[in-house]
Amino acid sequence: MVELKTDTSIDAMYEAGQVVGRALTAVHKAADVGVSLLELDEVAHDVLRGADATSPFLGYRPSFAPTPFPAVICASVNDAIVHGIPTGYRLRDGDLVSIDCGAQLGGWAGDSAISFVVGKPRPADVRLIETAERALAAGIEAAVVGNRIGDIAHAIGTVCRTGGYGIPDGFGGHGIGRRMHEDPPVPNEGRPRRGMPLRRGMVLAIEPMLIAGGTDGYHEAPDGWTLKTNDRSRAAHVEHTVAITDSGPRILTAR
Repeated sequence: MVELKTDTSIDAMYEAGQVVGRALTAVHKAADVGVSLLELDEVAHDVLRGADATSPFLGYRPSFAPTPFPAVICASVNDAIVHGIPTGYRLRDGDLVSIDCGAQLGGWAGDSAISFVVGKPRPADVRLIETAERALAAGIEAAVVGNRIGDIAHAIGTVCRTGGYGIPDGFGGHGIGRRMHEDPPVPNEGRPRRGMPLRRGMVLAIEPMLIAGGTDGYHEAPDGWTLKTNDRSRAAHVEHTVAITDSGPRILTAR
């Protein structure tokens, strides 16, 4: 069931989203050659604690997971697409890093992700991240009253496929509100004018995931969480929490 949020609820979700935005900004600033993923997790945790917010990631255990998630960020490096567990791995020059973070504040959730390169970037990585961000922007632009979920999916998929990138099947965005994951699912590829109609008060986490090698294949790492590309090519993941309003999409996790 999809819960339509009131203007007051969306304002409260904006406050949660701003905590997420600050956490991602702090992590990006702290990410440098030699810094460990666990240290980045602690940076994000400090921001959440300072805002009296909690993490919807920490301790989260969906049906597929062998263990509860042990951190407040997902840190996915190079060929990791999403759900990377922060470890003692220390960042190296040229690493492509995707950071996903959530916050729970006042009973409402926010969820967002960024991708960036540490140190000197390779042109191919810059293009990959820029395409992911354009796909996100296209998906957000389609998130308007009168459109359908398929319009968002088609907008994202068109940008990704035109760029020559793969899209991991079965993974995409989702509704969000009191809980981090709510209905409806928001695929990253689909047919326009299909799926659930978009209505005022719907709040969606829109999150393109791109595979540089152009194939859609992925596999689960031994930790039971991290998804990695089959061809070992790099991946990018970006995300915003977006409210559908009468005046157009409102980004609740803007940084």
